[in-house]
Amino acid sequence: MSVNNIWAVVPAAGTGSRMGSDIPKQYLLINNQCVIEYSLSALLEHELIQGVVVALAETDQHFQTLAIAKHPKLTTVIGGSTRAESVLAGVEAILDYDASCDWVMVHDAARPCLKANDINGLIQSLRQNDCGAILAQPVVETVKTSDKDGLISATIDRQTVFLAQTPQFFGVRALREGYSRAIAEGWSVTDEASVFEKLNNQPRIVPGGRHNIKITHPEDLALASFYLQQEI
Repeated sequence: MSVNNIWAVVPAAGTGSRMGSDIPKQYLLINNQCVIEYSLSALLEHELIQGVVVALAETDQHFQTLAIAKHPKLTTVIGGSTRAESVLAGVEAILDYDASCDWVMVHDAARPCLKANDINGLIQSLRQNDCGAILAQPVVETVKTSDKDGLISATIDRQTVFLAQTPQFFGVRALREGYSRAIAEGWSVTDEASVFEKLNNQPRIVPGGRHNIKITHPEDLALASFYLQQEI
């Protein structure tokens, strides 16, 4: 299956409250560069990605001060109060700008260690499944479930469990329709794949590496710095 005219959306309207910092986590520094600059670089440098839309908070005062904001493949749009609203705003902006777009990758602003090989794996996966695909890390630990009192209720077969990552890669119009319905009907969805799951579709899992971490807690900055320095 051929894949034509790919764009990317990076929702960056969140505040990242779990970091306990004065600024959104995507603007924290790793090796003197903002987290979001790393997150965007792999997308902007990939030859098959035509452009990147960043969905920002209306009150954002940081992004336009970054050098990467002037990149010719990058544009911005005002996001919403939820990931779904921000991604939908980005998708609609893409179709307004380039009606010939077929596919969109959605990547977290706080995943700075994305590699070109990760992107290539997603694109190649569509030869096997045209519904879409996501990066996901296979679980290596034993997985338990518990009841409301914290007592173990079951052990899950870890061979069937993955930790979802980004990018997540879908047809741009299908994603627009899915998120529009999710918002209108109040679905509880935490990523793009869960939208398609609600619609009884089965996106493909492309194994992702441990390097593709999401900055969530303060200690994640040091770990991301380590992974990024391995690329130098």
